[in-house]
Amino acid sequence: MRRILVDALFVDLMGGEGPVGLNLDEKKVVVAEVSARVAGAQTIVLAEYSGLPVAHLTRLRAQARASGVYLRVLKNTLVRRAVEGTVFASLAEQMTGPLIYGVSEDPVAAAKVLSDFAKTNDKLVVKAGSFAGELLDKAGVQALASIPSRDELLARLLGIMQAPVSGFAGALAALAKQREEAVS
Repeated sequence: MRRILVDALFVDLMGGEGPVGLNLDEKKVVVAEVSARVAGAQTIVLAEYSGLPVAHLTRLRAQARASGVYLRVLKNTLVRRAVEGTVFASLAEQMTGPLIYGVSEDPVAAAKVLSDFAKTNDKLVVKAGSFAGELLDKAGVQALASIPSRDELLARLLGIMQAPVSGFAGALAALAKQREEAVS
């Protein structure tokens, strides 16, 4: 029997039996992988994806990858075990139904990716999230998503820091030009 791993579920490709449960060793591997991601995370966002076409899900995963967001469809019981004893433990109560999990080290990346995608796809519904140990509802996740990312803030700061330097350089160039004209 040929099987492939698809987001923590095995699908039987030969018999058409549908999802086949993971054995204990496979579950331990999934929990360890998710626990490692959660250990370095600042934010986790949960969204319901029921009815989302595969092409849209693929596009969402590409956007998440580009933003450094770990995005997976996982069994809720396995994620509950992975977040047990962490600052994200309060999310366990929200882990019901078909969910996609966005985990990021950047405080706003997961919220931004899922919230932005949900704006254009009504089949993806942001359910809850957690940031800095605080449980966030849908409105809280959207508020977090509206905050500029670290990279955006650094770019703004760099622009502010460069403005006086470029102004000073322009003034020096104008002064040098005036001196050349005065000498000529």
